[in-house]
Amino acid sequence: QVQLVESGGGLVQPGGSLRLSCAASRVIFSLSTMGWYRQAPGKERELVATITSSGSSNYADSVKGRFTISRGNAKNAVDLQMNSLKPEDTAVYYCNAGLASGMNYWGKGTLVTVSS
Repeated sequence: QVQLVESGGGLVQPGGSLRLSCAASRVIFSLSTMGWYRQAPGKERELVATITSSGSSNYADSVKGRFTISRGNAKNAVDLQMNSLKPEDTAVYYCNAGLASGMNYWGKGTLVTVSS
């Protein structure tokens, strides 16, 4: 069974930065996309950013220009650099790995709190 482990969450002041990292417990074959999603209290889980195996990235409009997604040095790893954080970015951030078959693996989430 594949497990995704996130790290890097925490408390940061508005305008600050955090870097989230995610790594799979083992190599995932047929990996198509990795990404980050988030869920704030009372809201549905939403896409933050994704990156394909070919390097194409996609961002939610709310984070464009502030967040950068990248593949980690380790295989089946992904990072999310978050800059200029806003209070509305507060959420549990989940790592996702999507296979070509449509199957998805999810991490347990890491909490990001943006508050003064």
